[in-house]
Amino acid sequence: MTRTVIESKTKTAIIGFDEPFCVIGERINPTGRKILNEELERGDFSRVEADAIAQTAAGATVLDINSGAVFSNKMAEDPRYADNNFVEPQLMMELVQRVQAVVDTPLCIDSSVPGALENGLAAAEGRPLLNSVTGEEDRLELVLPLVAKYNVPVVAISNDDTGISEDPEVRFAVAKKIVERAADFGIPAHDIVVDPLVMPIGAMGTAGLQVFTLVRRLREELGVNTTCGASNISFGLPNRHGINNAFLPMAMTAGMTSAIMNPVALPVGPKKIAEKKAEIEAAGIILPEGMDNEAFVQMFGLGSTLPRAGKEMEAIRAANFLTDNDPSGGEWIQFNRVPPKAGEEGRGRGGRSGGRRRRG
Repeated sequence: MTRTVIESKTKTAIIGFDEPFCVIGERINPTGRKILNEELERGDFSRVEADAIAQTAAGATVLDINSGAVFSNKMAEDPRYADNNFVEPQLMMELVQRVQAVVDTPLCIDSSVPGALENGLAAAEGRPLLNSVTGEEDRLELVLPLVAKYNVPVVAISNDDTGISEDPEVRFAVAKKIVERAADFGIPAHDIVVDPLVMPIGAMGTAGLQVFTLVRRLREELGVNTTCGASNISFGLPNRHGINNAFLPMAMTAGMTSAIMNPVALPVGPKKIAEKKAEIEAAGIILPEGMDNEAFVQMFGLGSTLPRAGKEMEAIRAANFLTDNDPSGGEWIQFNRVPPKAGEEGRGRGGRSGGRRRRG
């Protein structure tokens, strides 16, 4: 059975056909996160460290580290900052070092800049996953030698010089091309994790069926593991968590073995709490004296004031149990334990952090 091994200095994560689904945490990515981008420009890595800890606690077994920041203010002072080839290599090294200082979770080095990929590989302890290579000729020639040099697995994205095709046959052909070209560099199929590209279901009604069919073919014909940007399927739709929660177990039963996603349900903020309290007071409801915010948000079904595992993680863990990738349901039981109160011993809903079990 195909197994892709990813390692930190002390932990091992395995993506495999007979392994629990591998969750690759996506939060350490300044693209589209304005506050994080601004903090990184100031040299503030506190949010990166907090995200690494929270994602690991929520059940991520690999952490994606993306260095695609845009330092607009620094550009005005130094034109070199307008070039990602200047910004990303040094930022990637710092991100990897900061994350490794607070968690021992295996890493996924994510950039479109070859220098950033190499710096990330050089800084990473263990055997990280590299994200990514495509079927574009220049990308193949730049990335595959790095993969071979550092002996690491790589995410292969099913697009090429013609762009992203809506035809699943074309996307399969691109994946096959990458696997064959990788073999020329001595890279085995078990070290390639194919992203068949999930299209938004709101724009293409057959997007779900397409990816399920592609995943089966990739597993059966190429013998490779698979991944995806899980939230792509629900882009632009209401109740995205509902779509994601259905999609992930269906993709798992089709053979998908990992996903790049957010494992954390974000905390309820002070503004939402204040709005809900005002609504309750307007309705004439009297709250118990001394009720803290955490008790309040849980009583009214708002979530939690603390980061915790998201609903998608619940769906994944249930699917692991149902597909016998959680024998005896130990992980499911652990996931559903009531969090201990302050000062009490025990573990909460975050689930296990660190390495994955290896099945014989």
